[in-house]
Amino acid sequence: MEAPDVLVVGGGVVGLFCACHLRLAGRGVTVLERGRVGGPRSTSSGNTGFVGTHGATVPVLLDLKKHSLEILREVCATGRLADTFADPGMILAYRTEEAFDQAARAVPDLVARGIPMRVLGDGELSTLEPELAFAVHGATYNEEGAYLRVPEFLCAFAELLTDMGVAILPDHEVRDLEAAGGTVRQVRTDHGDFRPKDMVLAGGVWSGQLADKLALDLPLEPVKGHAVTVRGPAPRRPVTLSEAVLAIAPTGDGFRVAGVRERVGMDTAVSQRHVDEMLRTVGAYLPDLAGATPVETWTGFRPTTPDDVPYLGRAEPYQNLYLACGHGPIGMGLAPAGGRLLAQLVAGERPDVDPTPFRVGRHDKGEDHQHRR
Repeated sequence: MEAPDVLVVGGGVVGLFCACHLRLAGRGVTVLERGRVGGPRSTSSGNTGFVGTHGATVPVLLDLKKHSLEILREVCATGRLADTFADPGMILAYRTEEAFDQAARAVPDLVARGIPMRVLGDGELSTLEPELAFAVHGATYNEEGAYLRVPEFLCAFAELLTDMGVAILPDHEVRDLEAAGGTVRQVRTDHGDFRPKDMVLAGGVWSGQLADKLALDLPLEPVKGHAVTVRGPAPRRPVTLSEAVLAIAPTGDGFRVAGVRERVGMDTAVSQRHVDEMLRTVGAYLPDLAGATPVETWTGFRPTTPDDVPYLGRAEPYQNLYLACGHGPIGMGLAPAGGRLLAQLVAGERPDVDPTPFRVGRHDKGEDHQHRR
């Protein structure tokens, strides 16, 4: 039976950044991932990898996204991660006059909040994307728009963490958790048991199922999303198809489009209807991409909290259990700074950002917070 210093359950982007900052703080770290890092079972692998300040509709998340972008620029400045990060800016396209006018009116407020957004003038859209025609009424532009190339980033980041001394164990699915005296004593997996000093639960939507084993009431809803990867012509930079709530990111030899979030429980089947609808929508906004044939489809779950703010902090009444989950569809953009906050809380250090909005148990009505009586 292994006895790691800190055990991180979950090898997606959230778990990996928790492991990174914990290791930088001098802790010994072991990461358990139920599949392989960046593999098809990983929620972090099935998205566009968008990071930056776009769409930060919840004010408390804007600072976390800004800090995350700073961390990513530093981490990806050189070495093996350099080719997995790009920050060419982001186009937000609007098909209808009504939607575009509403977006244009919102720009001054966004700028006042620190989001570098501007309305694109005549000819600017074709200057930014000279090889594609847009069938839209107008567009705005966020110069901080950036994206990670996934799953390449996840795989390269895991290799970097391994070089730092983090033990990453793939194909280790947690089966049970045992606790006594306010402490998580044992973590049972299908490949052996662990007795960690501290534990971080960063298992995405499955964090809720594991929390149940400790009698923790964790409001965490699985929101199903789809992603389709296509080879062929593609935009040079990230694009959001705003009314359709779809996101497009270049992939090198094509693009990936992601979206269509729905609440359907834990249904894991790919919906061909949704895939066809997504590709038709892409063609409606970008006619040059019409008729694209997908080479890969993915579906998975975005772990969502009632207020769309992740849980980051200690899970009372347990003294050695911390949660880092509930990032919804923006885990890539929140994980770097969220992982640093979590590591600071584990170490008992003064955090860079106010941890109160992320407190575990903030949705509970009872006096004992998360613990069920």
